Amino acid sequence: MGRGDIKTKKGKIFSGSFGKSRPAKPAKAAAEKKAAAAAKQA
Repeated sequence: MGRGDIKTKKGKIFSGSFGKSRPAKPAKAAAEKKAAAAAKQA
């Protein structure tokens, strides 16, 4: 459960990858962007 464990956030930061425990973009920012795009279309 340290830097070598790729399933943890610390391990993903160390290896430089993204996934469920370390999203490339936070869920809140993605949701706001989606809502803004929907409002712009309508």
